[in-house]
Amino acid sequence: MPITITAERPDSADAQMLIAELEEILSAEYPATSRHGYSVEKLIAQGVAFFILRNDDALVGCAGIQMFGDAYGEVKRMYVRPAFRGAGYAEMLLNHLAEYARSHNTLLLRLETGAQQHAAIRMYERYGFYRIPPFGPYTDDPLNLCYEMPLQP
Repeated sequence: MPITITAERPDSADAQMLIAELEEILSAEYPATSRHGYSVEKLIAQGVAFFILRNDDALVGCAGIQMFGDAYGEVKRMYVRPAFRGAGYAEMLLNHLAEYARSHNTLLLRLETGAQQHAAIRMYERYGFYRIPPFGPYTDDPLNLCYEMPLQP
């Protein structure tokens, strides 16, 4: 069962399917004012590097990274389909994003996530992310949490 992570445009059919699934989940839990995920168009406009993970051609998940110079890379649209959760795929995506950041001379990852995403939060914290105050465009919202993690060179 070959596992692949490939760079793809966010407007590819597979990417749009994964982003729509994620948005459906999040829209059921959070008001629009607390959802900060980029649209497909904004992912492209902002130059977000976007990746899709497959296992033996099965569509597993996706993640993007927006680079802010060498200051930090922000994780965007991280999603693993429910049937594939708990098998280490999210960590594979984070490893890929970390390598991408390092290859762009950036040694810090940041992200914003919803406070109700308990499994994702546990996974991020196990991975090495820790809570920080809101950064960039994010404001103090009890439904959103911000995290960062320094990377080893």
